Amino acid sequence: MEMHQDPTVTDSDKYKVVFENDKVRVLEYKDKPGDKTTLHHHPNSVMYFISSFKRQIAANGKTVTVDGKEGVVTWLKAQDHVGENIGDTDTHVLLVELKEPGNDDQQDQDVLGPEKIV
Repeated sequence: MEMHQDPTVTDSDKYKVVFENDKVRVLEYKDKPGDKTTLHHHPNSVMYFISSFKRQIAANGKTVTVDGKEGVVTWLKAQDHVGENIGDTDTHVLLVELKEPGNDDQQDQDVLGPEKIV
C-alpha cells in the first residue's frame, strides 16, 4: 500500500489548496453523493465542516462512518485513508494541515476519521 499520498494529487478534482505558508496548508474538499477518493494521506489537521454530510472512511481493514454536521470544527489525527460520500448531500470541508516538525510521526493505524464528533 502506497503511503503519504498527497490528496491534491490523488484526487485533484476534489481537493484544492486555498492557502499555504510555512506553517499550514489549507485544503478545500468538495464532492457529491456517490463520489469516492483514492488512498491518500493527511497530516495532523483541523477540519471545518462547511456542509452537513455522511461519509465512510476506510483503511487497513477498518471502516468508520462520519456524520458531519455543518459548522463543526474537529481534529483529524495524521492518517492514510479512502473516503466515500454515502449520503444524499454534497461534502464541503476545509482542512488546515499543520506543517509542524514530526507531524506525521504520531500516525496511529488504529485511528481513522476525525475525532469523535459531539
